[in-house]
Order: sequence, then C-alpha cells, then structure tokens
Amino acid sequence: MTAAPARLVIRNARVAGFAPGPKRRADLDALPVIPRADVTIEDGRIKSIREVKPNTRRAPIDPADPATIDADGRVLIPGLVDCHTHLCWAGQRLDEWEAKRRGVPYLEILKRGGGIMATVRAVREASIESLAADLLARARLMLANGSTTIEVKSGYGLTTDAELKMLRAVRLAQQSFPGTLVPTALLGHAIDDAQPGFVGVTVRQTLPAVAAEFPGITVDAFCEQGAWSLEQCVLLFNRARELGLPIRIHADQFNSLGAVPAALRLDARSIDHLEASTREDLALLAAAPNTAGVMLPACGFHLDGRYARGRRFVQDGGLLAIATNCNPGSAPCFSMPLVIALAVRHLGLSFPEAFAAATVNPAHVLGLRDRGAIAPGLRADLLLLRHTDERALAFEFGASPVDIAICNGAVAWRAH
Repeated sequence: MTAAPARLVIRNARVAGFAPGPKRRADLDALPVIPRADVTIEDGRIKSIREVKPNTRRAPIDPADPATIDADGRVLIPGLVDCHTHLCWAGQRLDEWEAKRRGVPYLEILKRGGGIMATVRAVREASIESLAADLLARARLMLANGSTTIEVKSGYGLTTDAELKMLRAVRLAQQSFPGTLVPTALLGHAIDDAQPGFVGVTVRQTLPAVAAEFPGITVDAFCEQGAWSLEQCVLLFNRARELGLPIRIHADQFNSLGAVPAALRLDARSIDHLEASTREDLALLAAAPNTAGVMLPACGFHLDGRYARGRRFVQDGGLLAIATNCNPGSAPCFSMPLVIALAVRHLGLSFPEAFAAATVNPAHVLGLRDRGAIAPGLRADLLLLRHTDERALAFEFGASPVDIAICNGAVAWRAH
C-alpha cells in the first residue's frame, strides 16, 4: 500500500458504473459505460470524469509518475460493497463441514452444540487483539478481491462483554485497513441455553451497553427455528428502535416464520437470506419503499443448493443487494466477484442487476451515500480490473479480477 497523493489521475479507462443512489427495475436495463475517460481524484474524492474522444492526441504518460495510472483501456468500476458478513470470528469448523457432507442437517448440528455455538466458545476465549488481527487478514483478502467496504457483524459473543469485545475488534482492525469496516450488532444470533433469561438479558443489558459505546449502530437478529423466534426478534427490535438504532434481520433462510411482514412493519433497513420466503412475502418486500432484500448465493452454493428468487424479486421492483455472508460455517467465501458470478447463474440476474446489487444498492443498505458509484464528489473507492469488458466480472470465476484497488484516493492493493 502506498500513501495517497493529493492528486491521482487514472487515464484511458473504460468507466462502468451506475449513478449514485439505489436502483430498481427499469434503472437496471443497461450498465452505463464511458468507453474511454480520465478520472481525476483529489484529496480522496473523485473530482472529475472527462470523456476522451477517439483519436485524441495526448501527451505520453510517464510510467514512473506515482500520481498517474494508465488504465490502457481496462475497466474502472466502483469498489464493491459487501453488506453482509460475519468476518470477525475465532476457531474453525471443518469437522462440522464434514458432518454436513455426510448428510447431517445444519439445524441438527446446532442442536448438538455445533454451528454458531462452536464459534461462540472460541470467540469468548480469544483476545481482542487476536480477533482484530484475524479480521484484518480476512478483510485484506477481501480487498484483493475488490471489496473496499465491508460490513462486519458481531453475534459470536452472546454476552455483553463478548459482544462488545467483537465490536471493539472491528474498530481496532479499522485502524489498519485502508477500506471501510462497518460494524453491526448481531445481538440476536443464537440462543445460549446456558444463560438463564438469555433473551431478556440481551434486550435489557447488552443492547443498551452496545448502544452507549457505539451510537447509531445497526442491530441485527437471526429469525429461525433453533435460533431467535419472531416474538423474540420483535422484542429486541422494539427496544433498539426506542434507542434510535436502525435494524436488519436474517429471515427465511430455512423456514418462513412471518419475519418479512413483521420486519417491514418495523421499517427494517434490510431483510437478508430469503431462500424460504413465500412468493407473497417476496412481493410484499419488493413493494417496500425503504427496505432492501439482501440475497446470499454463496450460502446456497456451500450449504444446500437453495437460492432465493432473485429474478422474480427484481421483476417485482425489489431493491436488491447481494453479499458474501462470509462466515466460518455456512459461507466461507471472501470474494464478491464470485458472488456476482453466482447471482447471474443461480439468482437469475442480468449482469447490470448483479452489478448494481454489489455496488450502489449495498451502499444504500449500509446508509453510505458517498460510494458505490463513480461521480464527482464521491469517495474515491475504485477498482481497475484486468479486463477490458466489464461483463467478464460475472463471466469468469475463481480468480480475482482486480489489478488495482484504490481506497479513499490511495492505491491500497496491486496485483503486480
């Protein structure tokens, strides 16, 4: 990583990206492209995008100039935004994966004390320094695959002290990460039966403690059989709203329990997973003015071959984001480009739809209006791909498409 010059110019780039702001249905017919342009960055922000006409004669570029990058026709896109991850964890669950391969259902593994609770035990034993170091290493791997903004959930602590430790680890890792780590308080992740009155303690003690140290943080919960019931999620969310905190929810991963209409009544920022959602609930979510659907195809790829109905959701006008769901159990995936490839194959998305779902729309989910697009005034989080055709981002899979990642106007990662 190099220090950011006050001014950086990317010349001769094929610039691809939507205008700022969330995108639905008719907005997604085609991805806007400028065939050849110069992008100027000053003090971490995009200053200008100037189209270069064919056959324009220009001064040569000095390859030793650190303030100028010659894209030479390669594609320049906004940095990818991964709006749903569990990137802070300790331990490993390879034994659990082998059990799944033998046909043991995930909910059965949960009942045996595996799954989330196995990671909870490891996180409780880990120091904040080790959690932050492991998180930082994973975030840098994601950056090499194009993720410049990464949401990171807690949820593997399940006590006030351990949840705060996880969120503090995210804050500590941010100090060394050139991109952006966005913490989320996943306080309703699992039920710890070893703690009497666990849900009540979480709502009355853990939630206020988190809100006091992390004002404005988003609160999340996993509504599922074997995890938090709908009634318990609503109890948590009502208290979060009283504290002025936005909410998100994991819903309908394995079973449809009525979480979609309940979350919409509570004005949730997003409803994530949706593999088991009914057509009626998906249509209800698609019509919601403020709530996004976040689909996680890497989970279906790794876990059970089940995918949410992305095509129908977009056709119904839904605001769609996609994310890795990176976690140590159900989705050990660090690559948003792979998620884009899975989305066009298994969610039924067109390439422009998948592109928006990985850039402007997840930025909206996270409440970040300064990224996800290439426009004057926005934060200069950009990716120079090794491709000269943006569609290769979805066509290829298995290797990083990124030549250079730029975060806040500075070159943060290079392939060479």
